[in-house]
Amino acid sequence: MSGYGYYGRFAPYVSVAKRRQQAAKKVKALRKQGFAINPVQLEGRAIAKTFWGKSWCNNLEAYSDFENRLPRGRSYLRNGAVLDLQIAKGKVTALVSGSSVYTVEISICSLEKDRWQNLIKECSGQIDSLVELLQGKFSKAIMGVITDKQKGLFPSPKQILMVCSCPDGAIMCKHVAAALYGVGARLDEKPELFFELRHVDHLELISAGTTSVTLQTAQPDKVLKSENLSQLFGIELDSGTSSARVVPKNKPVKKNKNVKKNKNRIKGS
Repeated sequence: MSGYGYYGRFAPYVSVAKRRQQAAKKVKALRKQGFAINPVQLEGRAIAKTFWGKSWCNNLEAYSDFENRLPRGRSYLRNGAVLDLQIAKGKVTALVSGSSVYTVEISICSLEKDRWQNLIKECSGQIDSLVELLQGKFSKAIMGVITDKQKGLFPSPKQILMVCSCPDGAIMCKHVAAALYGVGARLDEKPELFFELRHVDHLELISAGTTSVTLQTAQPDKVLKSENLSQLFGIELDSGTSSARVVPKNKPVKKNKNVKKNKNRIKGS
């Protein structure tokens, strides 16, 4: 199927296989130029498989503002068009392959402080560990709180600012849509990046009681073993008794008191 090009002519159809070959060549060329390229590569048709990845994609699809451009973005992502995707605090940058390689910049507004504090209260004592948080293992009630369109963690269209270097004048072009879906795929690998995007510390969602227990159980790992003490201070620890006894490795040589007295006599003579 063909479509109108930017100059009113029909753009020639390029097969999926051809586009993938072109994308692979561009990635190789960019890496030769010294760019640290991190492409989005999907396994199968599913864009995201984990709670955070799926929830990100579901949030995008929940708004009518985005619905016209999202299908093309999914196709681009599945065809390997997102050559590079970088996620930092409140910002996503991407290189997306089309008729050329386009630069995409997406800014995500910070989560409002009041909204974040309310989320912390709602989740207090409900999330037992960092592992549970990052794996998205919550009760249905907590899932509902986190994904709520009005009060949850995910950004609304007004909180997403999008720019692409392509000639398309739409607010969301297919390259931006592909990059946004790429974020969902990347959250499958590194869910902690979601909180970085929203300018919040995810550890605050974990109950304080669990945090203190985790710290206490971690302390024994920091205790030096006896053999390490021996190497560090040059001593031997007698582990034969319940109370360790410090035994010097090299006993100091006792000075002869008579030698000292003789020296004093020589000085006095």
